[in-house]
Amino acid sequence: MNRYPLWKYAILVVALVVGVLYTLPNFFGEAPAVQVSSAKSTVKIDATTQARVEQALSAAGLRPEAITLDPNSVKVRLESTDAQLQARDAIQRALVPNPDDAPYVVALNLLSNTPGWLSAIGAAPMYLGLDLRGGVHFMLQVDMQAALTKRAESLTGDLRTQLREANVRHAGINRNVQQVEIRLRDSQSLAGAQRVIREQFADLQTVEQAEGTEYKLVATLRPEAARRVQEQALRQNIVTLHNRINELGVAEPVIQQQGLDRIVVQLPGVQDTGRAKAILGRTATLEMRLVDESAEARGAELGTGPVPFGSERYLERDGRAVIVKKQVILTGDSLTDAQPGFDQQTQQPKVDLTVDAKGGRIMRDVSRENLKKRMAILLFEKGKGEVLTAPVIQGELGTRFQISGSMSVNEANDLALLLRAGSLAAPMEIIEELTIGPSLGAENIAKGFHSVAWGFGAIVAFMAVYYMLFGLISGLALAVNLLLLVAVLSMLQATLTLPGMAAMALALGMAIDSNVLINERVREELRSGAAPQAAIHAGYDRAWATILDSNVTTLIAGLALLAFGSGPVRGFAVVHCIGILTSMFSAVFFSRGLVNLWYGRKKKLKSVSIGTVWRPGADQAITKPE
Repeated sequence: MNRYPLWKYAILVVALVVGVLYTLPNFFGEAPAVQVSSAKSTVKIDATTQARVEQALSAAGLRPEAITLDPNSVKVRLESTDAQLQARDAIQRALVPNPDDAPYVVALNLLSNTPGWLSAIGAAPMYLGLDLRGGVHFMLQVDMQAALTKRAESLTGDLRTQLREANVRHAGINRNVQQVEIRLRDSQSLAGAQRVIREQFADLQTVEQAEGTEYKLVATLRPEAARRVQEQALRQNIVTLHNRINELGVAEPVIQQQGLDRIVVQLPGVQDTGRAKAILGRTATLEMRLVDESAEARGAELGTGPVPFGSERYLERDGRAVIVKKQVILTGDSLTDAQPGFDQQTQQPKVDLTVDAKGGRIMRDVSRENLKKRMAILLFEKGKGEVLTAPVIQGELGTRFQISGSMSVNEANDLALLLRAGSLAAPMEIIEELTIGPSLGAENIAKGFHSVAWGFGAIVAFMAVYYMLFGLISGLALAVNLLLLVAVLSMLQATLTLPGMAAMALALGMAIDSNVLINERVREELRSGAAPQAAIHAGYDRAWATILDSNVTTLIAGLALLAFGSGPVRGFAVVHCIGILTSMFSAVFFSRGLVNLWYGRKKKLKSVSIGTVWRPGADQAITKPE
């Protein structure tokens, strides 16, 4: 009656072995390290690089715990953070004599102490959140006005195209901040322009103004359309930040919206924040515009005249002025790839760009109509524009072309990374930066560990006193539940935060409920006069429906938190949901396996160790109804 077949015990053993193996990496911790990687495509990381690193450390009197050579980096494991900082300085002096033209990137890092045999089977520790591991926190402010201005500029070009296709004559279309102004010579043209806007530009609202014998139609975004543009800009920037941080190789970052125009970025485990800040802070957007080559523009370039109407003045990297037209031909939204390289003719660094099909059509049309004219490629960072290059269009362009000019290899690599990660819909600025040190994270880990340990100890002690042997079995099942919970989180490479550790403590309290239900059901069967073996069998079978119902309803609440929550709430929900599933396995399947192993082999079982069983009529604790 109370015996498991061999295959069930095999499942229990496999679950325990897997749980132990995938939980172990979390106990080895992390060691401070220095990572050396290539900053130039021409510089290779090989055994020579490793030898130079070893020589630099030896000259500084430092003895690393290990030096490993990966395909893309050399990693030096050290015993303390003080040695880590000294090693970074020593390696920096040896490998990067000129910081302006650095062939290597020397960065602080943290390496797992997991043994190689565990790593070979894919066992890795859980990721720790910012509050447990330390790291850096950024808050970025999105320039929503710039997003609206950019949308108005795009609508200006679209209006010009649609009016031309509808044969509506106009005296000029220009953008004035976030307004689009259309000048028209007669009422017929005015009516035609209003019809085109009404039929094809539902997001625009217009105001008619008379200027002498002519008309001016002022188009602005409707309030609901403006809100939609701002929401889309925020979402696009969040996606772009995700892509950029993935390029940095940060594991499990937190990127989420805060308020209407702010984004919070948390990078757990990042010690060398300079590189991350440089990439996030360089909020680059790319634009391509034609250079204004009129006589007035030439005078403005030389500083002898004003900038012509409809054009703007920007500087190249060497300080020379370039007058470009306001109309944007192509933006970074059309980019599909950007790779650094070297120009075969000049051997200068370059960035090869690839645009989508729509962008390719635009480039073909524009280049065909403007042969032998100059096209400027502008990079906007923090609201300031810079001309990267302004080459002459020598032939018809397609979906592939290049940016070249006075840039270093590092600048070409960084620019390719920024453009490849995606274009920002609006500029952003870092308005808050916080660094959480590893020491504070270690303190939080210690407090969380103590809370789970004390909670576990108190529960096991109570169960052992109140339910005797069945209580000890429940305690073992609770330990297995905790083991499996940590193992599953490690296998999923989930991020553990302080709310997650709170969910662990809560999972222990909830998991023991199932064992309490089983133990009380067994007691109830014994009170009713059932034989011990029959009481055990009935107790587990009849408690299962209640356990399933209570856990499913709690799981639904956890899934709701997971679906609609964010940040700490989501971290809590992940641990909570997994804890419910592991508790059902350990409390029912595992604990019954132990009970069957202990009592199932006894054919003439007269009693079970489950604490005091109060029988009606034998004690006043339970009385018969009158």
